[in-house]
Amino acid sequence: MKRNTWQREAVRSALGDTGGFISAQALHAALHAAGSPIGLATVYRALGSLAESGEADSLQSPDGESLYRACSTTGHHHHLICRNCGLTVEIGAEPVEEWAQQVASEHGFTAAAHVVDVFGLCADCSAAQAAAR
Repeated sequence: MKRNTWQREAVRSALGDTGGFISAQALHAALHAAGSPIGLATVYRALGSLAESGEADSLQSPDGESLYRACSTTGHHHHLICRNCGLTVEIGAEPVEEWAQQVASEHGFTAAAHVVDVFGLCADCSAAQAAAR
């Protein structure tokens, strides 16, 4: 178990305040704007630790940047993420679970794990985009 330092607690609190996915750099900037002396490397370490312990969700954006948010669901889950506004919906995906296990088994793999995040436009952003045309 990781010890609970003031830095880790500051990152956990700031992450909870964001409400959506955020990059380590953006979270670091928000902490600094609020007067925190925490370093960027410490933010990265704390976010990694929170993701490892299940206290934060972690995903890669379509451009490859790691994004984090406070986890609201325990256990394995997937996300629908709006590319425009960042709205995130946690979803279950039993067919994906079954497929991943089947494909792994067919190739002789055991203890398979996977990450599935679906990026698109939410209903509001789709409507706004259609209205702008």
